[in-house]
Amino acid sequence: MTVALAAVGPAESTLGPAVIAHLDAQLESARRLLDIVLRQGAAIRRQDVDEVLSRMTDLQGEMEHRGGLELRRTELLTDAGAQLSVAGHAITLDAMTTLLAPHEAAAARQRSAELRGLLGEIGREHAINRALMRQELAFLDHLTRLMSGTADLGYRPPVERPGEGMRVSAPASAHRLLDLEA
Repeated sequence: MTVALAAVGPAESTLGPAVIAHLDAQLESARRLLDIVLRQGAAIRRQDVDEVLSRMTDLQGEMEHRGGLELRRTELLTDAGAQLSVAGHAITLDAMTTLLAPHEAAAARQRSAELRGLLGEIGREHAINRALMRQELAFLDHLTRLMSGTADLGYRPPVERPGEGMRVSAPASAHRLLDLEA
């Protein structure tokens, strides 16, 4: 490993500026993604269907953009891996920073920590949005059943009886026509 480091020292490498630029692009994208997810959550709470759909379109567009960022990330990892004689997929930030000047390594660590925090927040907000959407759709399903007159035939959770496996309980108004066993 020291031979690879001696061959390409931090001062000679263009990897540092490329890594910093890439992390900056990742942070910009993550900030846009967080904004979209927060705006989508607000639209869900307001039950603004058009706004929810618009944010979904924005979300898809940003995810496509992030796909391009992931390609660039793979290139950077492959380059770092080649300099360290390690497979690109095995490169960690700590390993990569050995190839960077000290100020670049510190900047990369700081940006990486910020990115991890943003991605965690995006994940939490997205999970909340999914739960809100499920709740709204369940309520819509309930209203649809009420309007169609089938509300009493709604979902009933399966009932398990010892030795019989899972059986679905019948609606209260149903009549048993056949009770067969094999």
